Parts: sequence; structure tokens; C-alpha cells
Amino acid sequence: MARSSLFGRRIHIAGSISSDPTEAPAVEVERAREFVAAMVPRLVERGATFVVPVDDEKPRPVDQLPICFDWLVWQRLHESVALRPSGAPNPLAVAVQHHKTEAQVPAEYVTLWDGLRGTDLVQIENVSHWNMASKRLEAQAGWGDILLALGGSEGTLFLANLYHDAGKPVVPLNNAISPAASGARRLFALGLSRTDSGRLFRSPRAATDAWVNRINFPERIATNQRVEAVINLLEALEPRQAFVVRLLNAKHPSYGRVEAFFANVVQPIVEDTLGYKMAVVDGRQPLEYPRMDQEIFAKLHRSSVVLCDLTGQRPNCFLELGYALGRGLPTMVMAMEGEQLPFDLGTFAGFFWNPDDPAEAQRRKFMDHWNAIQTRPPLVPSAPLIP
Repeated sequence: MARSSLFGRRIHIAGSISSDPTEAPAVEVERAREFVAAMVPRLVERGATFVVPVDDEKPRPVDQLPICFDWLVWQRLHESVALRPSGAPNPLAVAVQHHKTEAQVPAEYVTLWDGLRGTDLVQIENVSHWNMASKRLEAQAGWGDILLALGGSEGTLFLANLYHDAGKPVVPLNNAISPAASGARRLFALGLSRTDSGRLFRSPRAATDAWVNRINFPERIATNQRVEAVINLLEALEPRQAFVVRLLNAKHPSYGRVEAFFANVVQPIVEDTLGYKMAVVDGRQPLEYPRMDQEIFAKLHRSSVVLCDLTGQRPNCFLELGYALGRGLPTMVMAMEGEQLPFDLGTFAGFFWNPDDPAEAQRRKFMDHWNAIQTRPPLVPSAPLIP
């Protein structure tokens, strides 16, 4: 089977059920939990990875059904490890926890959690220095690639805004486990409108509102059919975007070598190996905005990574690079060997490529540098006034 487009992408299943049984009837809650339980193994089979909070499991008083889905996701991940395809990346899940977490793990899940927490399958992201729930949600959104939302209220909408601002897909479901005007159901209603739906996610295969209507399931649709439809949607999402800053003037003496470097080295790795879609704004592609500068900075703002090659230095390249660094986007700075960069960038750990090296050697060096900078912090880490 061909590698899924979800291979290595972090899925964040988030949301909650209402405590009011008139807003979330038990039958709808069970249907939603059945969906999540069936969905997780299907995603594991495709090499997807996950973002999952670690917290207590609050039941709703009326019937003791869990309010959240987090421990259901952990349980299904634990049961599905053997389904992972060859080469699937670790960690399988990023576990976001805080200072109370270990004492709050439900008794029935302690053995499961202890069996996972010390393995390469789980990376613990501890946000114990934050007392605000919103900051813990920011940590979750920072790790996730795709938000799959069910139910919920203000917290789900807050997460959705974080994902949207980062240019990450938000896929809401319409499960009747919360009021119609809240959480994922409010987002779902947005997706039914052709005018607004494109703000949730994009797919080259169909318009967003067409996808949302496909997953607007009537009660008669069985769980396995629902899962299949949502999997099809997730696999049809646009890949993560890598914004490219590079020499585009064909008359420049270095243009041919830059063009060859991107065609033979950067594109095969970034698109074919890493699974990103490279975005180059040069006026030759369909434009989404009326002004070129708006086109550039809107796409730059919502990219997952930035690839900035400063060969043949141009003022607009430095402007776009500064925007990327100021926004804290993961940024790889490159230039052809011999390029004399300004002092501020000369001290920045960049990748200098040699056009005379064989393409395979250039690709190997590119990948080595890519891996080396994955944990590089932003130039100015944010520090709260009051944690």
C-alpha cells in the first residue's frame, strides 16, 4: 500500500461532552466514543502520530460517562501499536501534562500509562510552569498538525483559533454532544457555508464545504462508514506548507545554480521525503489575494516551516526572513558557498551548499542540517509576566 499522506502528521483529537443530558444524550455520547475508538487504530495504520493531554478523567454526574476522550485515545493507541507501518516515526504521541498530572491519572489507566511513559513511543511535554489552561492548550496546538474536534465549548474554539492562525487544518465533527452553537458544532456550521468553509481546511480534491457536507452524517450511517469518510477527508487535506524565500530573478548570474539546487536537492527532500508542499510566490501561480505583498505574507504567516536561501541577496528576502524569525517559525537559512552574509546572519547557523557537489551529497548534507536545527529555539523566547 502506498504511504498515506497522514504518515508522520500529528493528529489532535479534542473536545468534550456536555454535562447536560438534554444537550448530549447518552446514545450520542456512546456513538461519539465508538467513533473515536474506531478512528484511532485507522490513523495508527497510516503512520499518523498524535497529541494527547494527560489529565484526570472527569465523569458527568448524571450517568458517569467520561466528559473527555483523552484516555480513550491513550487506550486505543496502546492497543494499536502493532498496527504501525514500517518506518513510522516516534514519538507515536506527544503527551502534554502539567504539575498535577501524575497524581490525577485514573486508577484504571495507571498501568497503561506507566507502560508507555518511559518508552520511545511517548514524548512528555510538561507545561507545569503554566497555571492557565489556555497556555496548556497553546502547548497542545504547538505540537499538533491537524485538529479533529468533537463537541466542546470555549476551549475547543480557542484551540481551533490557534490551529487556524498557524495555518493548520481544523476538521470539526457534528456529533450532538454539545449545544449546536458551541464548540465543534459551531465550527461545523461554519464549514457548511461556501463563503467561510475555506478557513477551516483546504483540499485539492474538493471544496471545503463539499467535504463538510460529506461528513454531515444522518443517524443511519454506521460508525465504520463515518470513520472511512473522515479518513478520506484527512488524507485529502493539503500537506503542511513550507514557504520558500529564494532568488527568482532569472537574469541574475546565480539563478541557474539556485534553480538546480532547489530542483535536485530541496524539492525532493521537502516534498517527497518530508511531506511538505513548497509555496513559492512569484506571480506565476494562481493568486488568492489582490496584492502580491498580501499573497506573500499571508502564506508566510501560516506556513509550518520557512526555507530561506539568501544567494544573490535581495532586500525583500531579508524582509521575509525577518518576518519568519519574528513570528518564531521554524526557519532554515541557506546560501551558496562563497556568499558573504551580513553580520547578524553570519552568526546564525545556516546551511552553505556547494553547487559542485554531487546531488546525492548535497541532499545528505541538507538532511543533516535539517535534523540538526529541529530543536532550535526562537531567537527571543516568550517569557510571561505572570506564569
